[in-house]
Amino acid sequence: KLLIFLVSFPASAAMPAATPNEVVSTFQSSLLQVMKEAEQLTTQQRYDQLFPVISNAYNTQLMIRVVTGPFWKQATADQQQRMHDAFIRMGVSTLATLFSGYSGEAFRILGDRPGPQETTIVETQIERQDKKPIPINYVTRTSGDRWYIVDVLLDKEISDLRVRQSEYRAILAREGIDGLIGVLNSKADELLLATKKPS
Repeated sequence: KLLIFLVSFPASAAMPAATPNEVVSTFQSSLLQVMKEAEQLTTQQRYDQLFPVISNAYNTQLMIRVVTGPFWKQATADQQQRMHDAFIRMGVSTLATLFSGYSGEAFRILGDRPGPQETTIVETQIERQDKKPIPINYVTRTSGDRWYIVDVLLDKEISDLRVRQSEYRAILAREGIDGLIGVLNSKADELLLATKKPS
């Protein structure tokens, strides 16, 4: 299983400062605020607001290592840093593009349950006016002295990390480490330029 990789990152013996629910709630509250302001912001401005939020909520260092697998160890320290930077840039650009407006949506945390490999899954949904709620579950795990999000499960079970793993490793096998870095940065550039602030 994908999350078996996480077992090599032991949880801290100390009690984390915030619970999984609190980490997810803080992230979703910040995302909702950006959504409410989105129509007055360019995609780049939404990106700038979301970058520190995502960097604080997600263990992106662990996520890129899981996604790239054996290719990570083959990379130089400089390539590893550039892969991480491109990975988070692509992720933030995607959210800045997807959450580009507000129509009365609200995030609701439904509860949490134990997940595999010492993770906790926080079950949430996006509630929309006159539409069916969208379930989004967050996989969280401790690193150091706190909890982080390490994966997102769409429709309750589709792992975003597993989808990226399949896509990125295909690129790595075909174009190498620098190829993946180039592809991610190019896609991020396209997303950031795609949506302009309304006049």
